[in-house]
Amino acid sequence: REAVLILNFVSCISRQNFPVLANIRRHCLPGVNGRWHQMVGVGLGVALCAVPVVEKQNSISLSNDALIKRAVSLVTDSTSTLLSQTTYALIEAMTEYTKAVYTLVSLYKQYANLLGKMNSEEVDAVWQVVIGARVDMTTKQQEYLRLESSWMTALRLSEMAAEAAYQSGADQASVTARSHIQLVKSQVQEVRQLSQKAETKLAEAQTEELIKAQGEESSLPQGILGSTEAGEDPYLRED
Repeated sequence: REAVLILNFVSCISRQNFPVLANIRRHCLPGVNGRWHQMVGVGLGVALCAVPVVEKQNSISLSNDALIKRAVSLVTDSTSTLLSQTTYALIEAMTEYTKAVYTLVSLYKQYANLLGKMNSEEVDAVWQVVIGARVDMTTKQQEYLRLESSWMTALRLSEMAAEAAYQSGADQASVTARSHIQLVKSQVQEVRQLSQKAETKLAEAQTEELIKAQGEESSLPQGILGSTEAGEDPYLRED
């Protein structure tokens, strides 16, 4: 009796929700009412039996390990993007700073070559240009140091993300992150070496200018000389 009720229920559902199938059964398959119920019952049973299989597959694909690996991959992608942006900003700032240093080097050399050939007003005017260049260089130095701090933070985050990827078994994400870290490190180091070279040349130019200035103290403005009797050196104070 229960089987008959179930079959009637299924037949009712098929007529309500699938009228096309019901019409096919009535018009195209006369005399096979019982077989039709059997076919629907078997089909419904097969569909129901297939549900646990899909759930099992989903449970496997959404296991804890898989979710962790997916999350770690997203983290490594995000930290790599942050590292790329901060690297670009830092390299640009360091390049601008290096240019400012070389500008100051050139001004120091020109100033040293003009010592003894200018009156005090001309010397003072040239020195004001040098001071302006020093201010510009200092401003750009502070900017690149600020960005360098942000870059170091992004670098540490990327290193932590790469380690987390390795620990969770996301080997590809870990390898990719570490390769990116090595790349940006080499790029920053290359630009840093250029800025250090410029700073060395600046120190040499300042020393050369100071040596020449000591023989031409009479041509320097009073504001720059200060109190030479007290042994104070204005160039050392400025630099």
